[in-house]
Amino acid sequence: MAATRRNLSLSEAVADVERRFIAANPRSKERAEKAGRVMPGGNTRSVQFYDPFPVAIVKGERQHLTDLDGHTYVDFLGEFTAGLYGHSEPAIADAIREALAGGLVLGGPNMYEARLAELMCERFPAVELVRFCNSGSEATLLCVSLARAITGRERVMVVHGAYHGSFLSFPVGKPAHLNAPFPVVAVDYNDAMQAADRIRAEGDRIACVIVEPLMGSGGCIPATAEFLTTLRTETEKVGAALIFDEVMTSRLAPGGLHGAHGLKPDLVAFGKYLGGGVTFGAFGGRRDWMARLDPGAPDSIVHSGTYNNNVLTMAAGIAGLEKVFTTTAAERLNASGDRLRGRLNAAARTRGLPFQATGRGSMINLHPTARPITRPADHAHVAMDARKLLHLDLNLRGSYLARRGFMALSLPLTEADHDILVGAFESFLDEHAGVLATLD
Repeated sequence: MAATRRNLSLSEAVADVERRFIAANPRSKERAEKAGRVMPGGNTRSVQFYDPFPVAIVKGERQHLTDLDGHTYVDFLGEFTAGLYGHSEPAIADAIREALAGGLVLGGPNMYEARLAELMCERFPAVELVRFCNSGSEATLLCVSLARAITGRERVMVVHGAYHGSFLSFPVGKPAHLNAPFPVVAVDYNDAMQAADRIRAEGDRIACVIVEPLMGSGGCIPATAEFLTTLRTETEKVGAALIFDEVMTSRLAPGGLHGAHGLKPDLVAFGKYLGGGVTFGAFGGRRDWMARLDPGAPDSIVHSGTYNNNVLTMAAGIAGLEKVFTTTAAERLNASGDRLRGRLNAAARTRGLPFQATGRGSMINLHPTARPITRPADHAHVAMDARKLLHLDLNLRGSYLARRGFMALSLPLTEADHDILVGAFESFLDEHAGVLATLD
């Protein structure tokens, strides 16, 4: 499936790789066309769409995926961080089968939820009490709503380019039509002085600041210690809540990134892998804040949801934290991610080509630019055709990742799998060097 032509223009190179992709995936193409008759764009999750059409996945086993046309890939996407355990982890599958045997939708407290809550309170330093929900999008929205209810203030501070789920999305240069109708003020990521000035100016009008300690959808951009410390200091001064969105990033250290930074936000949002691969969301934090959700308290704030304590998620989450994603496993996985990111950067650097891998630990993003990236605006100039060329080329070479160059490593991946990706990336760089050298 390797490219046979060299040193084309970018548009010609993309047209060539797209032609080969379409020829290699006739059944996925047919499936996409049929799905388009009953779903807008043949799609029910925007992030999974890419042109000319996404390959349809029919099977996942450990670190491998198989598509409708019979191609097998090494899975480096890891379901956008939710697939940390890989596919069909035995301990989790056993836990789900056991829970299923006891019945679903029981209509009352079950024998799983308190244990999962206990595990999360033990693992994450900022979490004294925790509540469950059904997605990371719910978790971030509930954190912001709780902060607004407790402070009696309306305004929410975010960073440009942030994504906190379906209802709190702030892309650079694009509208977000489905956002919750909160009054929002925005600052640049990693600009500590600007953030401090804006928080002070807002004063008692600001309910909270919500931030990812490493931007996931924004391009795997780590926050500086100065930026996060400034947010903590300045929010305390004005009585606003500091919310860490760790839906993605809690996997990057045994105690989440807030633990790695030695900071205690007031509230933390969780999701993704913590449900063991089943639909999951959670939010937790300070005891005095979370205690407002106690239904027996006189000033109780109501929070409900039919599937908040669904037994499959609770059982899978317990098995994952107790038996699989231990502290040692977390450290090992993220160390392997740091090594892989270093190898990818070395491949581009030794060839003098404008490519870089950003991130931390098991979250990596490839960017076709040599400019320093400290905020989403720093890679907003990148031509989508350059990302498309990388994505379809690596797909044809058997490596599965997101169109934007995003990867989230799973526990079953081996060093040999990393070798496959690095080799594919090196071949991509060599075969398209003439085109890539013209990028900024």
